[in-house]
Amino acid sequence: MTIPETGLVIYLKEFGWVKVFCQDFKNEARYYILFLPELEALKLLNRETFKQVHDHHWQIERFHRVIKQVCNIERFQVRDEQAIRNHFFCALSAFGKLQTMRIEGLIDNLYQVSRQLFIPVIRQFILKNRSEPSSDLQLT
Repeated sequence: MTIPETGLVIYLKEFGWVKVFCQDFKNEARYYILFLPELEALKLLNRETFKQVHDHHWQIERFHRVIKQVCNIERFQVRDEQAIRNHFFCALSAFGKLQTMRIEGLIDNLYQVSRQLFIPVIRQFILKNRSEPSSDLQLT
C-alpha cells in the first residue's frame, strides 16, 4: 500500500479509524499510526502535525535511552524500598544535571561525560594487560 505524503486514513478492524504516515529512515520505510477519537479531527491531521508528534515522541525515546545507558537507572544491587527510591532519585538528578550542562554549553551531548570517564579507564586496562598478561586473562 502506498501512503501519500499527507497520510492515509484507514480503518483498523476492532479498533477504529487511524491515520497512517510513512517516513523513510536509513533506506527503509517506517510507518506511524496516529489516533484521534473524532474522525473529522483525524482527517485534518497533516504532515506538520505528524512531525510535531514525532519530535515529541523522539524526545521521550532519547530520555529513556540516556536514563538507562548514561544514568544507569536499571543497574542497582539493592532490594530495600528506600534504597531503590534513592537510586531512582540519583539517576533522575544525574539526568537533570547532564541536561543543564548541555544547555549551558559545558558538554556537547549527554554521552560526553560517560565517554570522558570510561575511555581513559578502558585504555589503561588495555595497555596494562597487553604488556603484562594477567593470570585472570590467560586461556587454559
